[in-house]
Amino acid sequence: MSRIRAFTMPKWGIEMTEGTIAEWMVKEGETFKRGQTLCLIETAKITNEVEAEYEATVRRIIVGGGAGEEPVGALLAVFDEGSHSDAEIDAFVADFKPAEGGIAKGAEKTRAPEPAPAAAAAPAPEKQRIKIDTNRPISPEALRLAEEEGVDIAGIEGSGRGGRITHQDVVKALRGTSAPSLKGTVPVEADDLKVLASPLARRIAALHGLSLQGLTGTGPRGRISKADVLALVPAPKASVGGIGTPEFVAGENRPEVVSFDRVRKVVAQRLTQAKQELPHFYLRMSASADALIAMRKTANVVLGSKASVNDWIVKASAMALAKHPDVNVQVHGQEIHRFPHADVSIAVASPKGLVTPVVRQANLMRIDQIAVETRRLIDKAQAGKLSMDDMDGGTFSVSNLGMFGIENFDAIINPPQGAILAVGAALRQPVETDDGDVAFETRISFTLSVDHRAIDGAAGAQFLQTLKGLIEAPEGLFGA
Repeated sequence: MSRIRAFTMPKWGIEMTEGTIAEWMVKEGETFKRGQTLCLIETAKITNEVEAEYEATVRRIIVGGGAGEEPVGALLAVFDEGSHSDAEIDAFVADFKPAEGGIAKGAEKTRAPEPAPAAAAAPAPEKQRIKIDTNRPISPEALRLAEEEGVDIAGIEGSGRGGRITHQDVVKALRGTSAPSLKGTVPVEADDLKVLASPLARRIAALHGLSLQGLTGTGPRGRISKADVLALVPAPKASVGGIGTPEFVAGENRPEVVSFDRVRKVVAQRLTQAKQELPHFYLRMSASADALIAMRKTANVVLGSKASVNDWIVKASAMALAKHPDVNVQVHGQEIHRFPHADVSIAVASPKGLVTPVVRQANLMRIDQIAVETRRLIDKAQAGKLSMDDMDGGTFSVSNLGMFGIENFDAIINPPQGAILAVGAALRQPVETDDGDVAFETRISFTLSVDHRAIDGAAGAQFLQTLKGLIEAPEGLFGA
């Protein structure tokens, strides 16, 4: 049976309240098939491809690509499984209401606005937006600002990935470039030109507003020299430099104001909440990594993999978590959820900010399997294509800043998880040998941030002890 279908903003995850159409992959009047990609939708953390669940024709696109945020349940497009008339499509759009329990405000756009109270101030008029049709890569926020301010994006050089125009690029274009104001040559009094003086003496006198009239020169035939003029120049009030050091005058130090994007807002909110509400405590430990580094080289050759040191740390953490389920937990209100397997979240810096995709049941995976999975997740994160399935869940997090030379740091717990492991750089350090001599070995520092509501100090310490044993004797990582 033919019918008209509404395509609305989907809801992915409990915390999602709005999303943005990044790009439509179909056009009005185009017929699509089941499984075909309809559009890309951006949320605070991910960009998801939406696939068609049935075959139909795109009759009306209500919200264009890059048009801004729309609440969950808002009408985005109208699909037709038959051959309905334009009047029927118009009537469907006019009568559309979000499903019960939906939070869409966009569905109420057709209602007559309620009169404002007499004492209330009139709202500021909404800016007129000029529609910009372009094939250039541009972020939704940048396109919206350009349309509101009437910016010609043809002359903007994108600074984002692949030449993508960012919000900051449009802000810079709005500011424009300031032309320098050149003052030209220093004017010299006409009477001073008649006085016998060296060119440098004239220039110094003009710069300091001194007159050469009546000045007795000490040069040949009474010529006024540089020293004669400098004798009249007042000394600086508090010079700390050497003789002739020019005075430094500080110019304007104007900041570049960059507003939080959606991702940064969510990250800031979650981290602030976690730091304020979770009673963090920290356990620190270092481990010798020479055996693990040697094992990594051999295993990569034998298994034909490219596992990084961080992959081995993820594997060791997962196996230690399986042995200490008291640390492998999530905290939900007054309940502690203990898990038999370790779903390890790895912190990844992406164009959308810090994201934490999950390596699931890492304690059961071989090291080469972990290497493949982490590479897949990192590539998706850097391309901004992580899905909710990639991000949802996680029983423990590993955050590694060692590649930046950071020796150690304290990470903030990623709720509802109960702990996060901060990994520092691998450094050559002197240690005492069994015979009392001194030798160098490679050591890695670890800091475990723990939610004290759910995990006791002894449980965290035992976990670190097991982790250290696996790092220093990595052959145990190939066990069950």
